[in-house]
Amino acid sequence: MTVDAPQLPRRVNGVDAARGLALIGMFVAHVSPAAETLVAAELIAIADERPRLLFALTAGIGLGFISGGTRPITEGRGELRRQIAIRAVILIALGMLIWATLNPLVFIILDVYGVAFLLMLPLLFLPPGVAIGLGVGMLAVTPALAELGARTEFVAVVRETPLKFVSDWVVGGAYPVIVWVPVMLIGLALARTDLGSPRVVGVIALVGTAAASVFLPIASQLPAPETVSTAAWAVPLRASIEALGNVGVCALLVAMMLALTALARRSVRRVATTILSPVIAMGAMPLSIYTIHLVVISLAIREEDGVVTDDSWALVIGLVAGSMVFAWLWRRYLGRGPLERALRWASGRDRADAAPATSG
Repeated sequence: MTVDAPQLPRRVNGVDAARGLALIGMFVAHVSPAAETLVAAELIAIADERPRLLFALTAGIGLGFISGGTRPITEGRGELRRQIAIRAVILIALGMLIWATLNPLVFIILDVYGVAFLLMLPLLFLPPGVAIGLGVGMLAVTPALAELGARTEFVAVVRETPLKFVSDWVVGGAYPVIVWVPVMLIGLALARTDLGSPRVVGVIALVGTAAASVFLPIASQLPAPETVSTAAWAVPLRASIEALGNVGVCALLVAMMLALTALARRSVRRVATTILSPVIAMGAMPLSIYTIHLVVISLAIREEDGVVTDDSWALVIGLVAGSMVFAWLWRRYLGRGPLERALRWASGRDRADAAPATSG
């Protein structure tokens, strides 16, 4: 049985633009040198946390789109889940392969991404209200649980074994699944709304702004993680509050990109889409761009003053500019990204889905 083919846009430029910005933020977080001033350090810290949450949010939106958007599919749900599961297993295998062969000096997102996709399968067709409520409720708790779990003796022991990646998947890494799944659920719920409606996008922007305005100032007043010896209770509490505020920032950013590329006056849309086209192209092929960047930073590993590093501003600029040029040219002349095309074929979507490609 084939999957329903609801009438969805080929791509949603605003979502792709947000995803592209998340990739750029990851580049900055991964290879920017140590900051010499407090302001610069705080800016780099922003790039370290919010891009990964923005990536998870847009991943959830993508899952919502390929499962029908505002009109969830009713036929072929099992086939769609099978396709997503195949994608997930391939992503896990690819992440583990890169980890074993290239061993870059960063946490790898791909295997955790795949695990999160598998966990999302039974949640894929939750009603939007349930999805957003469950996502926000879990997000208020799971970052704290991840922080607490990462500091347990059991996790410390596991991290000394070949199974360390399992603890990283769950609580110990930079991308714990118990945090990613709630954010994906929020994205899934957003995709079930009409993201082409100015009213809906305005509500998303207002809620995101409110969450950021309330939670981030509260988090900033709590003791920082480096004072854990005297305020251990503050670390998990701050993690949850910051996550809520940062996801609010991510929702606001998605709303802004949607407004600029789809809802603004025609002249503004044209200019914004043109300016953002390289970023949109990056966001349309995130697997390819992310994987290529891992290869590049692995080749950049060197030793300086006895310290192994891959950091340099030249590399940051090269990754951003090179990714924009590559993605823009590839998309313009060849269409779907190389690894996206391979993943789509391997999962069977080229054979089972005759509908146009969506933002998944």
